[in-house]
Amino acid sequence: MNEAIPAGDLELRVGGEIGVSRWFAIDQTRIDSFADVIDDRQFIHVDPERASRDTPFGGTIAHGFLSLSLLTAMGEGVLPTIAGEAMVINYGFDRVRFLAPVKSGARVRARFVLSEATRRSDRELVARYAVTVEIEGGGKPALAADWIILTHLKEQVNAA
Repeated sequence: MNEAIPAGDLELRVGGEIGVSRWFAIDQTRIDSFADVIDDRQFIHVDPERASRDTPFGGTIAHGFLSLSLLTAMGEGVLPTIAGEAMVINYGFDRVRFLAPVKSGARVRARFVLSEATRRSDRELVARYAVTVEIEGGGKPALAADWIILTHLKEQVNAA
């Protein structure tokens, strides 16, 4: 886990790359498990033989939402921890684009750039990250998103 930084220091990092996650394997077992959870068993995800025969992908591909759902795990150990945080909430996305398919057997990782950090109140910080999920050896990223994270603090932080 990262060392906690003071709340005001987050604002000083706007515009800079925060870090890059470790690689995550996207194998057929992970794709099938995700398909079961979300009830999306379209053949392009779960039928390797048919996907090889009937798609331009050469096999199955991960759900776009699988790549998106891994952002929390990808951010672990990369995104800054704020000193005095009570909880961190996934506040949402302003933009998500799925740019390239992630083939079964590929590895992905996320690159995080802090594009905005503002105080919503004396106990809340909003951070916006420009996130790119890269495919190992791929020419195009799997996805690009503007991810918004809300941090609630245990105590009031005075304005700078």
